[in-house]
Amino acid sequence: MDIKKLEKIVVAALEDIKAQDIEVINTSKLTPLFDRVIVASADSNRQTRALARNVQEKVKEAGGDVISVEGEESGEWVLVDLGDIVVHAMQPAIRAHYRLEELWTSTPSSRRKVADTAAGKS
Repeated sequence: MDIKKLEKIVVAALEDIKAQDIEVINTSKLTPLFDRVIVASADSNRQTRALARNVQEKVKEAGGDVISVEGEESGEWVLVDLGDIVVHAMQPAIRAHYRLEELWTSTPSSRRKVADTAAGKS
């Protein structure tokens, strides 16, 4: 599946479940393992798991593959590996602690914050 199409599906799936602070990071020049990292925050373990489930469902409906899912047991940080995109649904405290955005951002242009439509922010 085209990376831009897959990215749109993932972001829409996260927005459907009211994810917060969605960030898309282009990692294509940093690693050959995947092209994007998408990080999103959730208010609770239940919402984090729901975000991950919705991403999986929407990607499969579109004909994409889900390689693996990690962290559903605790729900504090759920990783969904889609091959070309790795999605991290995290609770804010976990996200602040690990600061994945800083690990994967080589330049400011490689990082893009998605408008927070649920809260009316842009």
